Amino acid sequence: MAVRDLTATVDGDEAMTAGEPGEQAGQLESHGIDYIPEEERQGRARELFAVWAAPNVSYLSLVVGAAMILMGLTLVQALAVIVAGNLLWVLTGVLAVSGPAAGTTGSVISRAMYGIRGNKVMVALTGWLISAAYLALNWSGASVAAIGLATRLGAPKSPVIDGVIICAIAAATLVVSVYGHATIMRLYSFLSVALTIVFVVVSGYVLAHTDWSYRPAQSLHGAQLWVTLIGGFAIIASTPLSYGNSPDLARYLPRDSKPRAVAGWTALGAFLPSVLFTAVGALAATALNMSDPEAALEGILPAWFIPVFVIAVVLNTVANNGLTAYSAGLALQSIGVRLGRVWAVLIIGIIATAMTLYALLVFDFLTSVNTMLELVVVVTGPAVGVYVADIWICRNRYDGPKLLDESRGSTFWYDAGVNGAGVTAFLAGALTGVLCVSTSFWTGPVSSLLGGANLSLVAGLVVSALVYVALGRTRRRAAVTKPAA
Repeated sequence: MAVRDLTATVDGDEAMTAGEPGEQAGQLESHGIDYIPEEERQGRARELFAVWAAPNVSYLSLVVGAAMILMGLTLVQALAVIVAGNLLWVLTGVLAVSGPAAGTTGSVISRAMYGIRGNKVMVALTGWLISAAYLALNWSGASVAAIGLATRLGAPKSPVIDGVIICAIAAATLVVSVYGHATIMRLYSFLSVALTIVFVVVSGYVLAHTDWSYRPAQSLHGAQLWVTLIGGFAIIASTPLSYGNSPDLARYLPRDSKPRAVAGWTALGAFLPSVLFTAVGALAATALNMSDPEAALEGILPAWFIPVFVIAVVLNTVANNGLTAYSAGLALQSIGVRLGRVWAVLIIGIIATAMTLYALLVFDFLTSVNTMLELVVVVTGPAVGVYVADIWICRNRYDGPKLLDESRGSTFWYDAGVNGAGVTAFLAGALTGVLCVSTSFWTGPVSSLLGGANLSLVAGLVVSALVYVALGRTRRRAAVTKPAA
């Protein structure tokens, strides 16, 4: 059998023996980044639909949709951008197919692209540091809504109460992440239905107030219109590109699971609710002042339903951050930190909780974090481009046990632990993204020439993929047709 997870000793979980059934909901997951043997795999690809639907039946979708209208787009233009940007969920689905093929996490599979040592740097940046920022941002948004509800119900305004609410939301999230894969699969099936019902009710009230004849005060034309359309596309598409963890959730599926089914159910589960509720946000902005979305939506909802809506916002954040913290814990293991999965999850959770507390109770650092996240696509776009290209190059043939072999001279050691093709392709894509990006504090020279159009997402993604395909001969030789026993 392949390398076992350190959780078996550090977390005190007993390792399952060959022939036992797979992970069960309500039990601590015993696996981490280790190889999942075929006899422990179970489930069907269609179960991924609910897992990806629950995080994307989202209050954030309403806010982002409203932003499309606030940017000056017409309703038709906003809806077109929403659909186009969300099409990039297809790439999240493509990444997912490597999970069943390799039987391990995406943060380990990427060793094939960057080498054992090179991958540690990549995962630390794209799979851990950025995850902490996203956790803090999502928890902050949900906490503000929950604190507002507590005040409305008569709770006194107090930093202590605020801190308790923040920690409670974080704790609920970490419980989900700590219990792991099987619990996530079961719980999210329920959450996807419950959240959809609540947000459909919200959508009904929004539709009743929608101004179907809406026109922006000043119509956009020519270069200004294209700059806005491209900027809106980048905002929408940045969400699917931030989810490089789809292999982590698919790795328990049998190895012979059909790649089209794995990719399709993953992409569809995220695409449908994202399009629907982002569009609802755009519709809301035609008649409501969505510069303060929480107040605007609560203004049209009946008083009895507002607590239900806020609870749904909190549950959605738990679902969203539950996946993020789960994969961030696995990423920490893949970097080489010798901790079990549970402790790895708790560490990232404690760091992000501290960031959230500091943001809401001490100093508003979220402006700085939001500015940093404007540049996220410069990193996540090229990372996804390299990953998708690698799946194509090796025809999705991954050997999980070999990927877990970190010894010198192993298959994925390459040159001094670094795969030059992957690193070069990533850096080429990131540099292209920097040249083409347009943010509140930096506009690249290419973007300046194009009137401020933010082409960083598409340019970085495409360039990194093309460079990797051109340089990826080493990966073709390393590809195998069957994993080691």
